[in-house]
Amino acid sequence: MPVNVWTVTAAAAVTALATGLGALPFRWFPATARLWNAVAALLMLAAAGSLLWQGYGLGAGRTFAGAGIGVLFITVVRRFVGDSEDVLVTRKALLIVTVMTAHSAAEGIGVGVSYGGGKSLGLFVTLLIALHNIPEGLAIGAVLVPRGASVRAAAWWSVFSSLPQPLLAPAAFLFVEQFRTVLPGGLGFAAGAMVWMVWSELVPDLRSGRALRASTHPR
Repeated sequence: MPVNVWTVTAAAAVTALATGLGALPFRWFPATARLWNAVAALLMLAAAGSLLWQGYGLGAGRTFAGAGIGVLFITVVRRFVGDSEDVLVTRKALLIVTVMTAHSAAEGIGVGVSYGGGKSLGLFVTLLIALHNIPEGLAIGAVLVPRGASVRAAAWWSVFSSLPQPLLAPAAFLFVEQFRTVLPGGLGFAAGAMVWMVWSELVPDLRSGRALRASTHPR
């Protein structure tokens, strides 16, 4: 099958759908918020480290500049949403989906750029990102399910967070060189947003026990 904009879009759609598989463990394992918050934090930090490593190889300056912008972005969103107790659950849901969506945008560009290097490279990167997206869906479910979301809703929001992949991959394929330039900044932005999300939202919950109390809310 020849590589064209439609095959690239289909490949990126597969990576997006794979994210929804990350919600499946919540059908069989109890949604204890403190445990799953720890899992989400570890997965997000691992993903952020991977993004920084990839971005560093493409352009260290642009990567770290993007990371700084990502931190600033999450700070602004947190202040906009607010700190009152009754919006904490909503804020975490909003932030986790926003952060993962930003992450997915960088991955969508990566898929499109990889197909610009040939079919074999594109298929390899598609497979890697699809596998990588499953624990990302798990991280989203780890924040949403213990706070009252159903497994189906968590799967839906996981797939939703990856929609930038089939949207941006074809454009990146068509304009490889232009998107290759912005990719390090996008990777850094997603990494910075992830790290700050963990530090500002998940770690305080783990320390205070607030996440454990959140899990007692009715579904």
